[in-house]
Amino acid sequence: MELAQKARRVVVLTSHCDKQGQPKIVRECTLPLTAPGCVDRVITDLAVLDVGEGGMVLREIAAGVAIDDVVAATGAPLTIDEKTIKEF
Repeated sequence: MELAQKARRVVVLTSHCDKQGQPKIVRECTLPLTAPGCVDRVITDLAVLDVGEGGMVLREIAAGVAIDDVVAATGAPLTIDEKTIKEF
């Protein structure tokens, strides 16, 4: 994980929920962290989220997915500006 700490930009690719349907994107991580605060963007099967000091910002949603679906599947608060959200 030292690579993540030294990287200029870190992007995480993951499914939005685990096999049990629980959110992988949560307010606070319960696992040990080796490179805290290094992630800039999270790309999932539902959405693209930017991570900043003010929290997570919803940037894009998958085709056929509603914003409410992304919010319901996310265990952390999201900033949403419906005017700027794109579909991918």
